[in-house]
Amino acid sequence: MEWYLKVLKNYVGFSGRASRKEYWMFVLYNVIALIILSVVDKALGIYPVLYGLYSLAVLLPSLAVSIRRLHDTGKSGAWILLALIPFVGAIILIVFMCTDSQSNDNQYGPNPKATY
Repeated sequence: MEWYLKVLKNYVGFSGRASRKEYWMFVLYNVIALIILSVVDKALGIYPVLYGLYSLAVLLPSLAVSIRRLHDTGKSGAWILLALIPFVGAIILIVFMCTDSQSNDNQYGPNPKATY
């Protein structure tokens, strides 16, 4: 839960680097929250009100942590635009997000693994 809150606190931080663990733990908690909200919405008969509001609320933090994750692999944040290419873009981004960090400092900052 600390990783999820860390991303939310740094919701407009597009500079710097985010480790794989930070990114994937945020994604995990985000997916769990979306599933729970979807079930609650359907039970209340108001689908997709809560789901949609939550999705809008975490849009900016999701973009920020994705861009910081790309920075961690040594890529520019502009690579996030690959998501606009159907299917292929998503696969390429998943590969980038799973790629290990650059072991030393890069142009985006120090290695986040060094702070553990």
